Parts: sequence; C-alpha cells; structure tokens
Amino acid sequence: MTKSSQIVLAGRPEGKPTASAFRLETIDVADPAEGEILVRNTWMSVDPYMRGRMVDRASYVPPFQIGQPLDGGVVGEVVKSRNSAFKEGDVVSHFAGWREYAVLGAHSGAFKIDTSLAPAQAYLGVMGMPGLTAYAGLLAHGQPKAGETVFVSAASGAVGSIVGQIAKIKGCHVAGSAGSDDKVAHLTKELGFDAAFNYKTGDLDAALHKACPKGIDVYFENVGGPQLQAVLNVMNPFGRIPVCGMIAEYNASVPQAGPNNLISVIPKRLMIRGFIVSDHNEMMPDFIREMSGWIKSGQIKYQETIHNGIAEAPAAFVGLFEGENSGKMLVKLA
Repeated sequence: MTKSSQIVLAGRPEGKPTASAFRLETIDVADPAEGEILVRNTWMSVDPYMRGRMVDRASYVPPFQIGQPLDGGVVGEVVKSRNSAFKEGDVVSHFAGWREYAVLGAHSGAFKIDTSLAPAQAYLGVMGMPGLTAYAGLLAHGQPKAGETVFVSAASGAVGSIVGQIAKIKGCHVAGSAGSDDKVAHLTKELGFDAAFNYKTGDLDAALHKACPKGIDVYFENVGGPQLQAVLNVMNPFGRIPVCGMIAEYNASVPQAGPNNLISVIPKRLMIRGFIVSDHNEMMPDFIREMSGWIKSGQIKYQETIHNGIAEAPAAFVGLFEGENSGKMLVKLA
C-alpha cells in the first residue's frame, strides 16, 4: 500500500467556486495488478473546462461526482510496473489528476512523453491539451491567411497566448485582450502581439477598433459576454470565429443574455464554430513536431503559474476565475 492525498468534490458550487467545494483526503493505494502501473504524479493541471464538470448535467465529458476524486491532466513517473509497455522511471501523461498517486490499467490512456523535447510539465500546457487546442482551433477552424487580422480574447492564458504566437508565425496582424496592464505589456513586449488592451478599463469598442484598424478576420473566442458582442461589430465579411470557451459565463447562476447583434452573422457571412480539442487527435503528430520546433527556435514562448502541493490545487483552480494566472496554471505535486 502507498499513502496518497487526493482532492474530492465536497459539493456542487453555485456561481464562482470556492474552497468549500473541495476536500482533501488521504487514502491507501494498492500495488498494481497484472497489466497495471503505479504512477507518482509530479505535475497536475487545472483548467477552466473543469468548472462545467462540477455541474450534474450531460456534456462531452461526464460530471465530477460528489465524494469522489476529481480528475484531469497530469504527468508523473512510473514507480511500479506490471505492464510490459512501461518500465519504472518512465515519464507519462494521463488524466488521473487531483491525486498524488494513481494506479492505471492498460486502457487508461496513459502514454510516455519525451522530456528531451520539453520539460515534463510543458505537456500539460504548451505541448499538451492547451497547446493542441490553440493549434487545432486556429489552424483547422480559424484558417488564418497571411496579412489577415486575428483577435484573441483571454490572450494571456494558456490557450490564447499560444494562439496569438501561432498567428504571428502565419504572418497575421495579431491583437488580444487581457485583464491587467502587466498582462497586456507581456503580450506586446514578450510574445510579439501587434496590439493588446486591458478589457477591464476604457471603452471596449474603441479599444477593438484601435487594435484592429482593418477589422477582424479571425476571432479566437475564449471569453464570450460583452467581448463577443463588441467583436461582432468589427468582424470582416467571411470572418471565422472558432469558439474554444466562454469563461465569462462559466459561473453564471442563470443564462446570460446573448449578443443583441447576432444578426450580423448573416450579412457578414460569418462562420461561428464550436470545437472540442479531442475532435482533433489526428493532428497530434504534426502538433508535437511543429510546436517543439517553434519552442526550440524561440518563435513560441510560454509562461507557467505554479502552486505547490496537492492541498493548493483548489486555490489554483479558483484562481483561474480571478485572473491570477499568466499562461498555464499548474500544481507541482512533488
């Protein structure tokens, strides 16, 4: 037996989640049976989509269950193996996060990662699900062309920051919004955005027109709410809007009113397309090859905001909705 701490869902939050929605427990984890591996988790991810899993409703992923450990992306080291595909010391990525140790079966989806390409925790961010979300969402659905304008909301986050840099690589004029002046400065001075603004200050419509003087051809949607309404007024004909998320609405107790200018999608012939990253697993080999190359060449930079210890996982998650993260929010477990 191995002692392991884990975070369970203590209750379903109303509105913005608080620490009371979580509970820390310590359990005994059995040694792996035939075909299984025991993994000591070292880094775990918290992501905005997890807020939807706290609600008891059908979706593309099942809801978290009260009294049960949460799960999500994590990387760790194999410490015991009874599976010939893995040996002790292998570094693996899997989805039994929110716990220090996990026993994984042959069909768990765990896979070995190449830490010669990037540090292990990068496979939870720029080289993992957020990076693939940015890559697939922009290239498959945004389809940017050199010379076009790409606007990204939540541009300093794990997904948005990568979207903007890929768009620059593709020869686009790139603008973004963020929630603080420091984040705005990072976008333009460090990540190469052509323009950026603090959406919490000033006039949103005026800021958009200044940042995107030729209109917007591709809007990578991470936020929803007032930003979506403002962007619709600036979209160019035949513009594309890949919808990755709408974090402004995740904690709403009642549905928010939709944009009152949605009719503009007709005369402008806009394409609005929601997508899920798992729709694009076939792009993974190209993504790993190109992203690792862009990181090595310095064309892609990334940030990480790190909390330490499993007990800090709830605070890290809540912090996502307070705008505390720059880049990927991570919890270092060991």
